[in-house]
Amino acid sequence: MKLFIDSADVNEIREAQEMGVLDGVTTNPSLVAKTGRSFDECAREIVEMVDGPVSLEVVATDCDGMVREAEQLVNYGPNVVVKIPLIRDGLKATKTLSERGIKVNNTLCFSPMQALLSAKAGSSYISPFVGRLDDISHDGMEVVAQIIEIYANYVFETEVLVASVRNPLHLVAAATMGADVATVPFNVIGRLLKHPLTEIGLKRFLDDWKNVPEG
Repeated sequence: MKLFIDSADVNEIREAQEMGVLDGVTTNPSLVAKTGRSFDECAREIVEMVDGPVSLEVVATDCDGMVREAEQLVNYGPNVVVKIPLIRDGLKATKTLSERGIKVNNTLCFSPMQALLSAKAGSSYISPFVGRLDDISHDGMEVVAQIIEIYANYVFETEVLVASVRNPLHLVAAATMGADVATVPFNVIGRLLKHPLTEIGLKRFLDDWKNVPEG
């Protein structure tokens, strides 16, 4: 399973990259706003920094506007993937862009049927938002399992990108199900490493080392 970081903070992205676990980046307007920097500044630095896919999101909601924005976004670099919301005009834009060879990540997916339509329109990635489904008492990971099964049934090439990840258990479930990608906030990446037995074991090794006679 590929691991993307869901962030527009270049310091977080750089840290994940230095850990050797980063396969790509997803951003959105909310994440860019949190940085206090311009979109152009963030996008240029992230795309240059990361070798893998970088999802940059449109803000238009009509098909023509989305297509125009997408054609501008891909100028940031060859690894740009355009995030398009899963609405009617979004599907139209996805079809148009995919036919032009532009990779699309359909975002804000909350049902298997939305994911089916996305794949038929030619998306490269589908992003089911598991945390937001959990928030309204729906099983977000069950939706992911259904999408994976549907895509396997019909051999769609669209990759399942698990998004709105809130905790390590989402990652365990995604990897067990065989999701292609998960995009994770920086704080969750840090929690993936933590285990009390690792910390206890390291402390014991270091304490014992203090008792080793100097040669």
